[in-house]
Amino acid sequence: MTEPSKVLHIRNVGPEIAEALLQMQDIPSAINLMQYYTTVQPSVRGRNVYMQFSSHPELTTPDQSGQTRRLPAEQELLPNRILLITIHNPLYPITVDVLHQVFSPHGFVEKIVTFTKSAGLQALLQYASQSSAVQARSTLQGRNIYDGCCTLDIQYSNLQELQVNYNNERTRDFTNAALPSEQSRPGNPGNNIMSSLFGEGGHVYSMGAGGPRPGGFQQSGGHPALGMNSYGQVAMGGASAAAAAFGGVLPPGITGTNDRSTLLVSNLVPEKIDADRLFNLFSNYGNIVRIKILHNKPDHALIQMGDGFQAELAFNYLKGVTLFGKRMDVNFSKHAQINPSPDTSDFSSSPLNRFNRNAAKNYRYCCAPTKMIHVSSLPADIALEDITSHLSAHGTVANAKVFESNGKKQALMLFESEEQATEALVCKHASQLQSNTIRLAFSKLASV
Repeated sequence: MTEPSKVLHIRNVGPEIAEALLQMQDIPSAINLMQYYTTVQPSVRGRNVYMQFSSHPELTTPDQSGQTRRLPAEQELLPNRILLITIHNPLYPITVDVLHQVFSPHGFVEKIVTFTKSAGLQALLQYASQSSAVQARSTLQGRNIYDGCCTLDIQYSNLQELQVNYNNERTRDFTNAALPSEQSRPGNPGNNIMSSLFGEGGHVYSMGAGGPRPGGFQQSGGHPALGMNSYGQVAMGGASAAAAAFGGVLPPGITGTNDRSTLLVSNLVPEKIDADRLFNLFSNYGNIVRIKILHNKPDHALIQMGDGFQAELAFNYLKGVTLFGKRMDVNFSKHAQINPSPDTSDFSSSPLNRFNRNAAKNYRYCCAPTKMIHVSSLPADIALEDITSHLSAHGTVANAKVFESNGKKQALMLFESEEQATEALVCKHASQLQSNTIRLAFSKLASV
């Protein structure tokens, strides 16, 4: 948003140094540095930092008398009731409504404008008072709106007043509900704030007003945060993230309102089932916290999912599924959670949990068991015959193919029935194949 300068403004440096100003020898040096870090994430002591050109051409130092003077560049750090917010790693759509829910607990929000510039998805947010802006920045700087993404980078704006002409999912004046929702069109920019401040080139990254609602916030680096449940996730954040991943519309049969995270699974085959195999199946629909097979009823098990939404997904897609020749019953348990004990398997820190990374992609792939199994994390030189041999003990492989995606070897294996594919996944997910720990998941593809 500023012209190149030999002074760089660096944010998110650390808890003891929130922001810093750094002056290079000349402008070409500063440009070279900024260009280098367009492809490399800069970090200080393991903490990601964010850089931009400062609006000031040069830093000044105290005079010879030792008299401390205000550095001109410090002015961009002065408190203001208008905040400039940059959202890094925006995996899910961020609307005016989402930002209002995040920032309104700290004071009355008067206006919000969202836009996209070279720095990424950004917003200007105006509070009624400067103290509210200071509190919001102090509390929310560096936090994630959703688990593991949408990181807030907040600084003070030098604007004195936002002008908003339309109330929609991109701009909103909360002091004037009578504004129309019509957007500016090319050739008719009017007084739209995005046009008048930043030109006509910036489009807005957003979704409809029925989009996701954040359930809490998580600090960068996985530290405890507001609104966290006992598993360490944002409360009901899974539903919000999944709704965004599904384009704002949840799958048929899914309400997104369930808050019970523990399932009771019955009619199992005790001789062929254990906690690891149950993990392999249920982890297709969310992270697994704990699993307990009941000693007095060995064909029953309790499974605690990461949150209520993930439990609802598993309930919806797995009830009535045939496993080892018996139809599995899945219901919500009366127990809120499974307490740790010697006969309980704890998976809360398992690297095999599928929703710690790429959660949006995994939610989109959720489906009931199918005949098609997707196999990943394969050895680079694996042959199709080796994969087929590894899985064929659980059913007949009707068709198969090996392919590469993003330089990684993967495979599709079509079984004769859903029951055979389910057994193969339950038994062979996370198994060793030529020293690789392979991963299996149900695929929605009907043919190879």
